[in-house]
Parts: sequence; structure tokens; C-alpha cells
Amino acid sequence: MQAGLLVLPFSALFGCVGMIVAAIAVWRQRSSQIMASRINQGFALLAGLMVFSAAVAEHRGAAFLGLFNFLPYFFCFESLSPLIQTPAQLRRLGWVLVVPSVLVCLIGYLQMLLCWLGYQQFLHIQVLWIVIDWQYDLKGTPPGRMSAVLTYANVLASYLVITFSLGLGFWIEAIGRSRLAGSGVWNRETTAWAGLLLLNGGALILTNSRNAWAIAAGACFVFAVYVGWRWLIAVVGFVVGAILAAAFGPISIQQPLRTLIPAFFWARVTDDLYPNRPVSTLRTTQWEFAWSLMWQRPGLGWGLRNFTPLYQAQTGFILGHPHNLPLMLLAEVGIPATLLFLGLVGWVFAEGIQYWQSLGKLQKSGQPETGDRLIYFSFLIAFCSIAIFSLFDVTLFDARVNIPGWMLLIGIWGRADRSAECRVSSEKS
Repeated sequence: MQAGLLVLPFSALFGCVGMIVAAIAVWRQRSSQIMASRINQGFALLAGLMVFSAAVAEHRGAAFLGLFNFLPYFFCFESLSPLIQTPAQLRRLGWVLVVPSVLVCLIGYLQMLLCWLGYQQFLHIQVLWIVIDWQYDLKGTPPGRMSAVLTYANVLASYLVITFSLGLGFWIEAIGRSRLAGSGVWNRETTAWAGLLLLNGGALILTNSRNAWAIAAGACFVFAVYVGWRWLIAVVGFVVGAILAAAFGPISIQQPLRTLIPAFFWARVTDDLYPNRPVSTLRTTQWEFAWSLMWQRPGLGWGLRNFTPLYQAQTGFILGHPHNLPLMLLAEVGIPATLLFLGLVGWVFAEGIQYWQSLGKLQKSGQPETGDRLIYFSFLIAFCSIAIFSLFDVTLFDARVNIPGWMLLIGIWGRADRSAECRVSSEKS
């Protein structure tokens, strides 16, 4: 599994194979235990509802193809959760998710540098067909926005909000460990994690994704409150406040701020960088159409991946999704399946919150301070980041983003479920 995750950003095939092979191996050893879990039974029921929805879909071929964006991940969640049983395993999982982002960002910076130097070629790097297949546009995709080895700037942005959030947790943990050792704040480890955050943060900015900017700022703010870093709270508040004031403040405030803050930021927030966009490309238009589709078929929906042909027939515009995951599911698989999906994910997250709180109670009762609670908190924040991102865009069609999102959920549930098993065992004994 670790090998697959390390190469995942550069080869979706190898990443998926590593995940599936590991899941099958665990399933063969613990199939009865896995199927006895209520949450796994819930995902099995959800899989059945999605298959039934595809069988009665408007465009059945597209609907059955869309199942591959969900069903394999349900199976991997069920099978791989038992692998994450110790804090060390959780920490290693976070490490293998974050470290490859360094090379992803460096490739992205090279892409933007060549773009700024005037190189406009399109590179198609292909090795053994599907093993490695990079559509690498030196202008960025869309032009002027970093996409690196991923298919689109927003897809890269969704990947980076995960790695940036986890990286923050590892950096803060390294600082705490350094202080406990009496060696000050800066050493090789803390400097390395700070460098990773700078690479990720700069790449996030160059994706030009307002959604990712807001999420990254929110993650910084939440971590700052968690560890009590008032200076970081002040910095985040000042930067965000200044950009919002330059974008929407009174004229007397706007004008001086707009001379100091690059238009790259405030004009993107106000959407002045991309004026006069067609109505069909606006998120509000897509959301209204998805909402109307839901009410036409509330039970089983129109079928996965059916939004695209239906939207094209209505507007003449080709669009892959409605830029909101819950609305997409409501339109494509119906209300019952969507509520079940959100309920299962919410159940995992709620159990994760309870487990994180229990770790805090142990520390308050006099047990030695460790970084386990901080790393688990980082997983919760990283999952929140990708979940919030899915309210404004849908990037799960790229396995290189879908897999990290599910691995966060696997890590959260693996530790929480293992803790619950230990509590039950101790109570019985």
C-alpha cells in the first residue's frame, strides 16, 4: 500500500494496483470480521443502491462506468482500515501521502517557469500506454494556472489542500519535538517540513483556486488556534482581511490596498480576472440544474456520470460535473443513496472526533505528552479540507486525488475503530 501511495501522483495505475492488492490480501485474512462491521454493511448497501441506480439510468454505459469512482474505494475502505492499528502506522500513512508532493510541486514550478519564459508547447509523456500518461501543458491547464502532472489546476489544488494540511501537522509536531529536546525551534527536521510547506503553499497560490486559498488559510487558522500560536492567527487574519478589503471594501480602503496587493489575488476573489463568462459555466447555473434533476427522479436518480449528457442537451455546453459533490449525487443516484453516503462518512468523522477527544482526556489525566493526538487532528483537518473543497468542485474522477481522500478516511476510522475494540476487550476482561 505504501509503495502504491508513493508513486500514485505519477502513475494512477501503480497507485490503484498497490491499493487493490493490499485490500485483497487483508480481505482474504479477515473477511468475516470485515463483513461483521456495521459501517461496512452500510457501504455494501450503498454499493447495491448505486448499482441499481445504474441499471435504470438514462445512459447506462456512462452510469456503470461511473461506478468505478466509488465501488473499488468502498472495498478498499472496508479492507484497509484494519491495517491502521497504531499511531506509528497512522503517521507513516500521512508521511507517504505528503512526501511525493515535493516532486509534484517542483514539476509544477518548472511548468510555470517555462510558461513565463514563453514556452507554449504541449508535452504528452507516455510510457507503456496507461502506466504513465501525462498530459503536460507548459501553459498550465487552464492556461496560466499550475496543473503539474495532474489534469487540471483545480485537481492539483484539491491534492495540495490535503498535503498542505497534513504537512502543517508534521511541521508543528517536529517543532514540539525539537523544543522538548532543548535544541530550539530550527533543526534539519523542522526546516525540511517548513520547506515542504513553502513548496505546497506556493503551488497552491499558483493554481489560482479561490477555494483552495480559503481552505489553506482556514487550516492555518485552525492549527494556530489548536497550538496557541497567536502570531499565526494575527498573520492569517491580517492577510485574509487585507485581500477581502481590497476586493470588497469601501472605495477609500480599496484604492490604497489595491496598489499594495497584486491584482492576482483581489481580482481573482472578485472574479474580475475572468469577466463575462457564459451563464452555463457558472456554478449557480449548474447547481440549479442538478437540483431540478433531483426532483425529477428523487428515488434512484439519473445514473452516475449522466449529468454531462443531460446538461449538454439542456445548454449545449459540455460539463463533467455540477461542481458540488452532494448535489451531483442527489441528481445521479437519488436522495436515499446520497443520504446514506453522507451518513456513513459523517459516522466515520464523528467517531474520529470522539477518539481525538479521548486522547485529550488521557493527556489531561497526567499521561506523557505525545504527538499522536496532533497527527490524528491533522488527518481530521485534512479530510475536512477535501470535504469542503468538494462543495465547490468534484475532483474524485482523478484517482490521484480520490485515493488520498479515502486514505484519510481509512486512517481516521482505522485508529478510532481499533481504540473502540481495545476498550471493549478491556471491559470484558
